[in-house]
Amino acid sequence: MNSGGITKMLITLKSAFSAGTWGIVAPSISQTLYMVLLTTVLTGLCGLMLGIALILTDKDGLYPLPVFNAVLGGLINILRSMPSMIIIILTLPLSRLIIGISYGPKACIIALAVSCIPLFARLVESSIVEVAQGKVEAAKAMGARNRDIIFKIMLPEALPSLVRNFTIAIIAIISTTALAGSFGAGGLGDVAVRFGYNRFRADILIAAVLVLIVLVNAVQFVGEGIAKYILKKRHLL
Repeated sequence: MNSGGITKMLITLKSAFSAGTWGIVAPSISQTLYMVLLTTVLTGLCGLMLGIALILTDKDGLYPLPVFNAVLGGLINILRSMPSMIIIILTLPLSRLIIGISYGPKACIIALAVSCIPLFARLVESSIVEVAQGKVEAAKAMGARNRDIIFKIMLPEALPSLVRNFTIAIIAIISTTALAGSFGAGGLGDVAVRFGYNRFRADILIAAVLVLIVLVNAVQFVGEGIAKYILKKRHLL
């Protein structure tokens, strides 16, 4: 790279940290956090319930329902196989039907949840599958109720793995909010595309990407810390 190119790059990086650039980027951060927060709640609740349902209704589960399990698993696999972009496009009319609009952060929360819930459901399933079956069988032999097996053995034993997988799901949500910005969701993705890419403002694009990097690393740090704390506390007991 010649000296002119290096100089131009340094000027762009300097501009990425200027007050003018952050005056454009900063308002979009709250929109992204709003979408991430609500989608995280929906994904956590729905994904956890679906993941537990997959485990319980398996042919070897506590409530074996093979047909229901196959249908539920098939629907989850169909949604997982669809690119997030396609899901966003398909669910925008649903957003208009429910809340009356098909653009903005509120409208895209449905699309984000539909895109990320199947992922977390499978992650929940894999976390619970890792629980030693010996403990479950021992609880059954002692006459424990299925409800107690679920809430006192399966979920507590799988908790560190669940936390780590939930962290993965939140990071996927952050990534999907950036994509949703291209479809009128607002947030950092919208700013990066509309102001950064379309207007050839590399400084705005860099600033938006830096915020996303910080968000992802913060979520990863907190999630990993919670998982390690649970494991450490468990070993001390």
